[in-house]
Amino acid sequence: MTPLNRILETEVMDTLEEAFEYDSMDHSQVNEVFSTDFFAARIPNDGSQILDVGTGTAQIPIVICKRNSHLKITAIDLADSMIELGNKNINAAGLEDSITLAKVDSKSMPYPDESFDQVISNSIIHHIPNPVACFKEMIRVTKKGGLLFIRDLLRPMFETELLTIVKLHAGDATPKQKQLFTDSLHASLSLTEVREIVKPFGFDASCVIQSSNRHWTFTGRKT
Repeated sequence: MTPLNRILETEVMDTLEEAFEYDSMDHSQVNEVFSTDFFAARIPNDGSQILDVGTGTAQIPIVICKRNSHLKITAIDLADSMIELGNKNINAAGLEDSITLAKVDSKSMPYPDESFDQVISNSIIHHIPNPVACFKEMIRVTKKGGLLFIRDLLRPMFETELLTIVKLHAGDATPKQKQLFTDSLHASLSLTEVREIVKPFGFDASCVIQSSNRHWTFTGRKT
C-alpha cells in the first residue's frame, strides 16, 4: 500500500456554513480530554494568562474556564464566522470576563515576546501550509518557563486506516461533516514531521507523542 501524503485544505474556514457545521459536530469528548490533559500538564504557579491559537468557536476555552474561573484566555482565529459563533458561545456560557476573542493570524501575531504564561492549541496546525511559522510564533509569545500544549490530528499511514477512523469517529455525522474530517486527516502531519519541526527550537522528540488513534500532542516548556 502507498503511504498517504499530506494534502492541504483551506487554511481559513470562513463561511457561515462551515462554521455552523464545525460548531454542531460533537466535540465534547475531545474537548474534555484536551482540558483534562492540559490541567495535568500545567502546574499551579504557571500563571493565569493563556493564549488559545486557532480557537474556532471557542469551545475549548469555555471548557477550561468552567473548570477554573481564575484563568484569563485570549483566543484567536482568522475566520470572522468562527469568531462570531465563538462570541455567541461565550455569552451563552456567561464567560465574557474570562475569554476574549480576537481575529489574529497565528503565523504573525501582534503580541510582544513572552506575553503569555501558557499557549495552547487544538487542531490548527493541519490548516497551516507551513506549520513552522505557527510554531515559531507560539513559542515566541510564551514566557520563559511557560507551557506549550499543542494537539492536532495525526495523518493516518494509509487510506484504509483513514477510512476506518472516519467511520469510527464520524459515522453518524452529516456528509459535509464527514468530508471536513476526511480533508483534515489528509492535511494533518505525521509524528516524524512534528518532531522535525520542534527540534530546531530546542525540544526533544519525546515532547511529541501519539495521544490517541487520531491525535498527536506536543507538550513543552520554553527554556
